[in-house]
Order: sequence, then structure tokens, then C-alpha cells
Amino acid sequence: MAVGNQSGGRVFLFLETDNFDQSYHSMLENGISFVREPIVESYGTVAVFTDLYGNLWDLIERKF
Repeated sequence: MAVGNQSGGRVFLFLETDNFDQSYHSMLENGISFVREPIVESYGTVAVFTDLYGNLWDLIERKF
């Protein structure tokens, strides 16, 4: 079965937000499982979470 394994364990889905801290804490409070803690990169703030099927997503607030 390919559900949850379409990307071979790599992030291929992105959820953009304009308020990283609020979105991150709301997701934690609602039971979302983060597999990589937030980190500030040159392009913005990002953390990696999994969906119900094991797909990896980036939660990202981009710097402009």
C-alpha cells in the first residue's frame, strides 16, 4: 500500500502560515505529532509534522 509512503519518508507537502508560533502551539494542543522541532532558516521558520497517514509536512512561515 502506498498511502503514507508516496515520498519515501521525505517532506513533500507544505502548510504555510503567517503566524508560526500560534499555528504550531494550536497544532500541538490538538494532538498533531511533530517529528522535527521548529528551526529558523534563512527562508523562514519551519517544523515537520505527520498527518494521519504518515506523510511528512512542513509547517512554514516564510521570510519576505
